[in-house]
Amino acid sequence: MLSIATPTMWAVFIVFVIIALAVDLLVLKANGPHKVSTREALLWSLAWIALAAAFNAGLWWYLKESGNPDANRIGLEFLTGYLVEKALAVDNIFVFLMIFSYFAVPAPSQQRVLIYGVLGAIVLRAVMIFVGAALIQKFHWILYLFGLFLLVTGGKMLWAAGQEPDLEKNPVLRWITNHLPLTRQYAGEAFTLREDGIRKYTPLFVVMVMVAFTDVIFAVDSIPAIFAITTDPFIVLTSNVFAVLGLRALYFLLAGMAEKFHLLAYGLALVLMFIGVKMLIVDFYKIPVGVSLGVVAALIASAMAFSLVFKPKPRKAAVGEEYLLKD
Repeated sequence: MLSIATPTMWAVFIVFVIIALAVDLLVLKANGPHKVSTREALLWSLAWIALAAAFNAGLWWYLKESGNPDANRIGLEFLTGYLVEKALAVDNIFVFLMIFSYFAVPAPSQQRVLIYGVLGAIVLRAVMIFVGAALIQKFHWILYLFGLFLLVTGGKMLWAAGQEPDLEKNPVLRWITNHLPLTRQYAGEAFTLREDGIRKYTPLFVVMVMVAFTDVIFAVDSIPAIFAITTDPFIVLTSNVFAVLGLRALYFLLAGMAEKFHLLAYGLALVLMFIGVKMLIVDFYKIPVGVSLGVVAALIASAMAFSLVFKPKPRKAAVGEEYLLKD
């Protein structure tokens, strides 16, 4: 499937994103390192959602004015892709929360890690999307592999939902611990410092690597998922990027709500499985975009609603400063 985007549309999107990132960075710099309040996080989250909605409305209007008969369908594809990516980003955020808790990252330093994480996620996803689109264009059968992968991934996620992940066994963390000179002390927002004349990596550097690794894992899940909704690289990339742009604000908004939405992982697992089935039957029956949007929204909303009705089982306290106190 060829992209509906013209060079002008790509240029507008790139400028749009650059301005949005510049404003975000300027505001972050102006405010300096600080603990983000729930009110501030909520306002920024709403602003990013409004920005995505404005872009979607502008895209729909432009296509409508250009006489594109698929303007409504394309608008729904963007909205569905955005919702799927936003929902998967929430699960990503809960993993970030676990990492920050494990390493006892000071609240002001969390912002720096997240802003780098957003920038890295945009670049990574752009590369993966263009590669994926090129492969699908040349080898249609790859859609079946994507579908099977999402079906299996959703099944594993459903099986593992509710289980406490153990960072101690994470292969990346174990490799870093065994191969790099580390210090257990933070040095503001620095990634390295000198101790006894030796350059050592701070816990913030380790956290940065763990966050980057986590985003790679989630990108491997989320990119195939959105190709089930549309194979147009412009819609895939734009919906992905707008979902990622609000990641930092969404993290601080949801940081205290992880336990309240403890069943969300089940809903996201079912979303991945639904999308996997959709990809596997694409040549036999194409599920309408509106139906896909309704199913995805219903699964996520149901998981959140059940989370509020059925309270989570008591869990052990957060690890807190356990990492910093190790020898």
